[in-house]
Amino acid sequence: MSHFIDTTRSHFDAVASHVLGQLTSTEAITLNLSAEDTLYVRFNANRVRQNTDVQQMVLSLQLQSQGRTVQQSCTLSGNLPADCALLSSVLQACRAEVSVLDVDPNQVSIANHGNSDDSFTGALLAPQDVVASILDTAQGCDLAGLYAGGVVIRANRNSAGQSHWFATESFFLDYSLYDGPKAAKGGYAGARWDTLAWTANLARTRDLLDKLKRPTVNVKPGQYRTYLAPRAFADVLGMMGWNALSAAAWKQGRSPFKKLVEGEAKFSPLLSFSENFGLALTPRFNSQGEVSESLLPLMQAGELRTLLVSSRTAKEYGLTGNAADEDEGEAPRALDVACGTLAEADILKAIGTGLYLSNVHYLNWSDPVSARVTGMTRYACFWVENGEVVGPINDLRWDESLYEALGSKLLALTDWADIDPACDTYYTRALGGSRVPGALIEGWTFTL
Repeated sequence: MSHFIDTTRSHFDAVASHVLGQLTSTEAITLNLSAEDTLYVRFNANRVRQNTDVQQMVLSLQLQSQGRTVQQSCTLSGNLPADCALLSSVLQACRAEVSVLDVDPNQVSIANHGNSDDSFTGALLAPQDVVASILDTAQGCDLAGLYAGGVVIRANRNSAGQSHWFATESFFLDYSLYDGPKAAKGGYAGARWDTLAWTANLARTRDLLDKLKRPTVNVKPGQYRTYLAPRAFADVLGMMGWNALSAAAWKQGRSPFKKLVEGEAKFSPLLSFSENFGLALTPRFNSQGEVSESLLPLMQAGELRTLLVSSRTAKEYGLTGNAADEDEGEAPRALDVACGTLAEADILKAIGTGLYLSNVHYLNWSDPVSARVTGMTRYACFWVENGEVVGPINDLRWDESLYEALGSKLLALTDWADIDPACDTYYTRALGGSRVPGALIEGWTFTL
């Protein structure tokens, strides 16, 4: 880990100094680095299908000049003379573009937001041990999935003097177990690989797959008491990142939580959540180098404490910013939901008769005004009667208002929570995620 971090840091400082040294008196610039050294291993039928190690560094330049802003990105090679020449060319392209733009009345001027330096060391599997550690444990299973593990770096510098550095060493294994067309979804992630924890994780997924072998139960549309496992509940709460907690969306009339913000609705007193950067899932600084509080309460006992407010939104609407990232749509980056009191051993008893959902997908706002979300059940979802799993269900379409599901219908949250890391690998390995408990909800609405 240290070699890649050290070489990347040294290279970033060198190219940043090169760019900063070329600015004129009317220019200001922010530089953002996204880098990774990741081992990717893709599995299918409990065999390796693809194996590659990716090292990459991408640098983004945001140039401001006379009230105008432009941004461009490029991939660095690691060769200092070549990268300095490339960045000089990119800077010239930015100058040409910014000269023809209109003045931005809501431009947030580049400023010094201080310095930070955070590095989180993990204990990952050695690259040569990854395949055996996963496949030997899963022997006899039809396992398909993706392992990604290594170092991810974010860094920021600007012409006002600020400097931020974040490096973390972590992994995720996003996998499914198959029995013909049926599948149970699992995930294991963290900063330290624990063989016992991985074995227990796989055993839980195997148990779900075994239950899928029971006769399928035909569940008719209707309202049922429903348990959402942490991963399913995390996907539902993830809809809050689609404008619901954005101050800009509220001011522009696009927020599904408009009634909540304006005091016309409230959530259950069982529900509290924060932005918690202490989870080490993502840096505290945003693309402007603004640093959030380590713990930013968003909701306390069903009462909204604050929306996520970027500096641009704060300037445009006269609000107080809290270092939300405009580039990410003022969405939560490290959502941490407080646990409740429902024990894992009591989940089926608490359901009584109803549904157990391990996963959901295809989520979207069906009626943003009433905060209604629609989606489908997925993977291992079961019909439960008298506290016992009867059998799997056919996929169902559901449609539910978050005002109700997170309000009067919320019966309980589990006394433990799971980390649900960002597993996106488009262009680069993503950062961020959430820590979410399971949720028991009365009268979850299934429509098809």
